[in-house]
Amino acid sequence: MENYGKDKQWPFAEGGESTLALMTGIWAAAAALRFLRQNPLTTLLFWLITPLWLLILWFFRDPNRDTLVEDGLVVSPGDGELVEIIREPEKRYLNDDTIRLSIFLSIVDVHVQRVPISGRVTLVEHRPGQFLQAFRPEASEVNEYIAMITESAYGRVLTKQIAGILARRCVNHAQVGDWLTTGQRFGLIKFSSRVDLFLPPDAELLVRVGDKVYGGLTPIARLRNQ
Repeated sequence: MENYGKDKQWPFAEGGESTLALMTGIWAAAAALRFLRQNPLTTLLFWLITPLWLLILWFFRDPNRDTLVEDGLVVSPGDGELVEIIREPEKRYLNDDTIRLSIFLSIVDVHVQRVPISGRVTLVEHRPGQFLQAFRPEASEVNEYIAMITESAYGRVLTKQIAGILARRCVNHAQVGDWLTTGQRFGLIKFSSRVDLFLPPDAELLVRVGDKVYGGLTPIARLRNQ
């Protein structure tokens, strides 16, 4: 069975409203000041704030995507570069052997996270921590993050939204008991960050380290029916 799921909404990420409103207000004030008092200082201020405002709009973009929904297919939970694939036991949440895939999101990537495979949410937990560079291996354990487990027909999948040196806030809209579908939006990390995906040890991987992946679009792995 395969089909294409569609998840439509506004062009900006849910969870970024306060930042967008603040920056838009600052830009509007600078524009009004330049209009009312035209001098070199107000002109300079306007042209300094305008590119920053445009960068914030670009950062919080949230493009609609048509996700391939296929039995056992895992898609990328976010945009970025696949920087690590490790087989390791996950002892905090799954208490089982796993394959961990780490995706580093640069500041120019879309920072909305999407569900890697359909399932019931059984855990959403926020853990405070440090703000090391997101690409460092130890960031998965010591940095601030939100962990989410989805119970699928193919086993449990753990997704971690990990804050980085610039990303100081993760947002997750899911709640325990929710049924989420492959490719559905569930959260956001503000600015440069990382997403870790923990899969069952028998997953058939479809990607390798160094690949550029896209949330809800790039096939990551295939899982066997449990």
